[in-house]
Amino acid sequence: MIDEKLAAEAASTNGSVLLLRDIAFDDVASLLTHYGLRLQLVADGAPIPGSYWGEPEAGIIGATVHARSDTPVHSLLHEASHLIVLDPARRAVVHTDATDSIAEEDAVCVLQSLLGDALPGVGADRVLADMDAWGYTFRLGSARAYVGTDAESAWKWLVDRGLLDVRRRLVVPGSLPDLHPPAASTSLR
Repeated sequence: MIDEKLAAEAASTNGSVLLLRDIAFDDVASLLTHYGLRLQLVADGAPIPGSYWGEPEAGIIGATVHARSDTPVHSLLHEASHLIVLDPARRAVVHTDATDSIAEEDAVCVLQSLLGDALPGVGADRVLADMDAWGYTFRLGSARAYVGTDAESAWKWLVDRGLLDVRRRLVVPGSLPDLHPPAASTSLR
């Protein structure tokens, strides 16, 4: 699903994708905390621990997502989504590469867009556009088309695991029902 040449080019230039420094760090950290995750800010220019693609892409080690201010938000949400879908035993030992499961990877691509909807100043539309700009490739041509019309098994996978409700809304552990983000599926389908 990821074109490695485009990904490498995007990682080196960042084009016009939304970066962590463009949004409120505390909003992202708070959202991740609901899932039992920690967001660790890495100093500008420093290596990012656990980064699969290399700097400035986010990294994962255990229940921690590592990111710099120049880390793309979609990358941070993608790596966080990998940790969110893992059971506690797998999460505890993950380092850099979360899975080789196609079903999990597909679910992560959907989940990262929904997490974007839960963050002020981000939204699913921006996450999906940035996924395309970064080099994700889908058989229907875009992340939006994939999530909206070609990811039925990923949506079901997320619902079956309690990460989405039956109306395909994000389930944020520990949040009040009225604090759920708007039904993202209506904007994506």
